[in-house]
Amino acid sequence: MNVTQKILSAHLVSGEMIPGSEIAIHIDQTLTQDSTGTMAYLQFEAMGIPRVKTEKSIAYIDHNTLQTGFENADDHKYIATVTRKHGVYLSKPGNGICHQVQLERIGKPGKTLLGSDSHTPTGGALGMIAIGAGGLDVAVAMGGGEYYLNCPSVVNVHLTGELQRGVAAKDVILELLRKLSVKGGVGKVMEYTGPGVKTLSIPERATITNMGAELGATTSVFPSDEVTEAFLRAQGRGEDFIPLCADEDAVYEETVEINLSELIPMVALPHMPDNVKTVEEAGQIKVDQVCIGSCTNSSYLDMMRVAAILKGKTVHPDVSLVIAPGSRQVLSMLSANGALHDMIEAGARICETACGFCIGMGQSPSTNAVSVRTNNRNFFGRSGTKSAGIYLVSCETAAATALTGVLTDPRGVEADLNVAMPETFLYNDNLIIPPASEEEAADLEVVRGPNIKPFPQANALEESLSGKVLLKMEDNITTDHIMPSDSSLLPFRSNIPKLSEHCLTPVDPAFPARAKAAGGGFLLAGANYGQGSSREHAALVPLYLKIRGVLAKSFARIHRANLINNGILPLEFANEADYDRFDQADEIALENIRQLIRDGAETIPVTNVTRGFTVTMNLSLTPRQRRMILAGGLINMTRQG
Repeated sequence: MNVTQKILSAHLVSGEMIPGSEIAIHIDQTLTQDSTGTMAYLQFEAMGIPRVKTEKSIAYIDHNTLQTGFENADDHKYIATVTRKHGVYLSKPGNGICHQVQLERIGKPGKTLLGSDSHTPTGGALGMIAIGAGGLDVAVAMGGGEYYLNCPSVVNVHLTGELQRGVAAKDVILELLRKLSVKGGVGKVMEYTGPGVKTLSIPERATITNMGAELGATTSVFPSDEVTEAFLRAQGRGEDFIPLCADEDAVYEETVEINLSELIPMVALPHMPDNVKTVEEAGQIKVDQVCIGSCTNSSYLDMMRVAAILKGKTVHPDVSLVIAPGSRQVLSMLSANGALHDMIEAGARICETACGFCIGMGQSPSTNAVSVRTNNRNFFGRSGTKSAGIYLVSCETAAATALTGVLTDPRGVEADLNVAMPETFLYNDNLIIPPASEEEAADLEVVRGPNIKPFPQANALEESLSGKVLLKMEDNITTDHIMPSDSSLLPFRSNIPKLSEHCLTPVDPAFPARAKAAGGGFLLAGANYGQGSSREHAALVPLYLKIRGVLAKSFARIHRANLINNGILPLEFANEADYDRFDQADEIALENIRQLIRDGAETIPVTNVTRGFTVTMNLSLTPRQRRMILAGGLINMTRQG
């Protein structure tokens, strides 16, 4: 077996390990962050389970840390009290980005991790099956329930050679995105093998598994080997190590070959992570801003290479450089060894150890600016400035660019880039707060501020559905389009009515008012609808607006699951050309839809009443998902038993 099959089969609760068929797996660990966590814990409370049943569940506060009003602080207070009461550990603000801290202090080879953040696959660097999901799926896992997914096919990403000076792990995943696209990993696990694996440190592996989410992959995974063991020992966690690698005769559905020695610095141009060129091909683009950090590139190794490039030099006068170390551990070590001093002296602004600019929480660039960043996504408008162009690069390329003022290949920079991994990290877990004991928890009060509103729930599916197409959209609509996420809206992640005023406004500012006036209806979308973040709000807010179904060419994995979890129909065109036969404002009807789903129909007739024709839509649902849709979502189905 390969590594993926070994871990999945060891955690298999039901189903067969046949790619494409539904399986259920046991979850060992969960993580949430504050942007998605508030809703996940409200859903957990709604289930009435007094205490989590996982080996370890941890809540991170790392997204909404720009406290410009009471809302974020209120959410943090809620998370702090609800986790303490129900058996969840809390990583306080300032402790770091969830994926970086999970890698350093929590993750274990051979375990399963489910997180309410799409970049949870970062944990695959340690040899885990780490999967991003909606908050409701995570809440179910915390309560001891299985996680259901389609058994993925496994792609062998066979690495040979060794990265050359100035070429980084970020260039590996950018090359893979160039080869495969943002849809290339759908339904798949990217498993890394070959002699090149041993040349990559755990932080480098984490950069690759983190940004595997941009391929649309279920997750990505490396073997657990001597590199893994050395990292865990340096973190004081040597007892967590187990060896785990693919058998010599392991079988894979596909193989992709990458020679690390042949890679050169890459850049993803606006506005998609797979719009990749070499830095040389892109040319010397004038740059206004450089942002270094995010869960993709904020490790100790990354930061030390940045400090080495900046040491004794000065940031270009036309460039604003901001740096956000990924965890308190990283920041503390930079402070202790003088690297932080080198960054500051060069002219860098040091940001909090949090997600920050990656999610549009501060550092929005100026009008029409070029911003070079080390994060994982460059979707339109995500930075907070719609007219800005966001370019994704490695830390080495970003640091070199900050010095020259133009997009720069770092291979020619004068600096010592041979940074050794430390034999011992500085670790201090005093900002990870353990939960109360069961006895103490009985008397604890969960504190809810006025910004925390009840989450919407669907009603049982009606016998027939009808309504207007409220919005027609193109391909690759992201969750940032569906539910924008920036510094002005993140404080309202626990307030669905407030968020509803902004749903799909990047596509059409008039959509929320139109949806409310119509009393609900349908959405029409192109391919890969809902790619990007795991944010469940991209389903919850349309549910609040009474969206009954989405007609699309295809769906991104997590968003499709979130729609089903919330009782919204994900319908796919059997013939993609039929998409062009529908227009916004067309009245459509799904006759006898409840009976069709009850009978197990996998094709659904959808009538365009306005234009007088009927097309066939695919609705591929497992028996469990059919029960969920009929009940009006996962919570309703759970209550019914």
